[in-house]
Amino acid sequence: MKALLSTLFAVLLFISCNAERTAPIDREALVTRNNPHVTEFDSLSTLSVGNGEFAFTVDATGLQTFPGNCSRGVPLGTQSQWGWHSFSNPKNLKHEETLKAFDFGRGHEELYACQFKESGRQNEAADWFRVNPHRLHLGIIGLELGEGVTPSDMADIRQTLDLWTGEITSHFTLHGNAYDVQTVCHPVKDMISARVTNSARSGVNLRFPYPTGAHADDACNWEANDLHSTTIVCSDAQSAVLKRVLDETVYYVTLRWEGKAHLTEKAKNYFVLTPGEDTLTFSCLFTPNFAGTVFESEPPLYTHVEALPTFAETTEASASHWTAFWKNGAAVDFSHCTDPRARELERRIVLSQFLLAIQSAGSVPPQETGLTYNSWFGKFHLEMIWWHQSWLALWGHEDLLDHTLGWYETVEPVAREIARRQGFPGVRWMKMTDPSGVEAPSNVGSFLIWQQPHLIYLAELVYRAHPSEETIRKYNRLVQATAEFMYAFATYDDLHGRFLLKGVIPAQETLRAATTVNPPFELSYWHYAMQTAQLWRERAGEKRNLEWDELIDKLSPLAYNEDCLYLASEDAVDTYKDIRFTSDHMAVLGAVGILPMNKLIRSDYMKNTLDWVWDNWNWGKTWGWDYPMTAMNATRLGEPEKAVGALLMDKRTNTYLPNGHNYQDGRLRVYLPGNGGLLTAVALMCAGWDGCQVKNPGFPKDGTWDVRWEGLKPMP
Repeated sequence: MKALLSTLFAVLLFISCNAERTAPIDREALVTRNNPHVTEFDSLSTLSVGNGEFAFTVDATGLQTFPGNCSRGVPLGTQSQWGWHSFSNPKNLKHEETLKAFDFGRGHEELYACQFKESGRQNEAADWFRVNPHRLHLGIIGLELGEGVTPSDMADIRQTLDLWTGEITSHFTLHGNAYDVQTVCHPVKDMISARVTNSARSGVNLRFPYPTGAHADDACNWEANDLHSTTIVCSDAQSAVLKRVLDETVYYVTLRWEGKAHLTEKAKNYFVLTPGEDTLTFSCLFTPNFAGTVFESEPPLYTHVEALPTFAETTEASASHWTAFWKNGAAVDFSHCTDPRARELERRIVLSQFLLAIQSAGSVPPQETGLTYNSWFGKFHLEMIWWHQSWLALWGHEDLLDHTLGWYETVEPVAREIARRQGFPGVRWMKMTDPSGVEAPSNVGSFLIWQQPHLIYLAELVYRAHPSEETIRKYNRLVQATAEFMYAFATYDDLHGRFLLKGVIPAQETLRAATTVNPPFELSYWHYAMQTAQLWRERAGEKRNLEWDELIDKLSPLAYNEDCLYLASEDAVDTYKDIRFTSDHMAVLGAVGILPMNKLIRSDYMKNTLDWVWDNWNWGKTWGWDYPMTAMNATRLGEPEKAVGALLMDKRTNTYLPNGHNYQDGRLRVYLPGNGGLLTAVALMCAGWDGCQVKNPGFPKDGTWDVRWEGLKPMP
């Protein structure tokens, strides 16, 4: 009996000692302890709600009351995936007028969409197609507080974004009156709902700007009222529909309120909803088409306004959506870590998930500033889609990645034409573009190639999450067309019996297309993607392409110098002496980290290169995703302290604001590729990669990093 009791006690002790380690993560506690809290008016601490297709950013009032005060911070954007505008084109400029011929020694002339220094029609065409189309700011919704009120008049500011429910609650006082505002976004409609409570019965205004067409700004030109119009085309006691006309662009704003209120036009493109009681509750929907019935007449007769979800219904739908998001995806808990850096890393991770879900998980690839404000005219960059979205499949949200990748099918004809005009088969994916797929002219972007393998890599992540015949049928045609171009683009060097990559600007954009040969990241990516394309052929019941196998076997190894350090490219013999090669992205580290180790690379030489970069790189001229790229490289090379150190390096471009945005500089106060790279790096640091036998390989084994996680998938 004594022996039996001893055994039972030992079992109970074992269970007790391991209960904490095996207990599931408290998802709600993890998420809510990282809720952002705002206690002062700060243009860099604005908060957003959204659903991937639409986002709405508010200041400390809970609405967009002071857009001018935030225009140089994190602006008060109202943007969607469908909302685009083009200025008129009276000269009928054509995209083919932006093309310029180049000869990179591949046996034929290649046409690239470029910018031109010389004045003339080609230069005008290049400028027009860079600017147009540009993403629209759909409209400001703010509190009507009266003339002369400024943010400095506000007091007792208390604002919280509840990440678990997607609701922003805001409190402040103004001239002795207390204001309470609740703001939510509908999970499937481009719509916000709000409840405003104040005894002053302040109204809500709707103001509509004309686009600026600027390279990077809030897209609000408030000095061009005569160039656009806003008219009430349908209204009743509880609703109104506004029609927006900007040149050839038309969209609609449907407003529905509860209780007593009336809508009036205060000025052109400026409307005020005035309440008849202390609480004003409303919903506002933005659509490219009228949400109701239109009878054909002259002018058209608009009637039967769509019944919008109420504030209560939207709040419930938002809470249900976000609770499911947090429960169904992966989670990483740092609360058991004793390293003082762990708390901040957890904050960045949780906030990054929310920001990317609302801004970078829609039906088209995201722009670098998401749906907050315009950068590069609101266009998106396909070389950045990996940084925005690779994490989704690794964190259990592969459905969101799959949703975006469907866009590639729609623009495949455009990508095929780019390849054809350059003399190649298959498809060459564009770099800087818009939903139409038209390539924006650029003397840098048009020569990049590292966006090309992304489709193969991301499709592979979707397949690994859902290994099915359906996934193969969905993506294999595009995978094969992508690889077909990649094979043809590589040049065979008869003298040395190897394949080269040349005539490119690599990810480290300080290099030149005319001289660059065999950039290391691109070589490694070609090797991985072509192998993966062959694997997809086998999955689809097709034979391996023997020519592609020859490319894989004979692809050039990475070039290195006498110190056994990998070069920025084979021609860049002064890599470690010329600042041009030691600033911008340290893309050489991406060859291992983003990608698995391969036969083109020696791990000891790559380790030497990591150490040199760590000690000598011009970190002041880097970008937000360079830190997670370094962390991934360090993780695969068995350097976990460097991995953590890279993610938390104290540099300007590695700054994460109170709202979670990755700040770069005065132009890019929002940089979502940095957020996405962080999440991908953390997945690798926790779950490892195919064949990795180390638990949490990216975290030091000194006892201070007891990182607990659920649901993460390993990287290739």
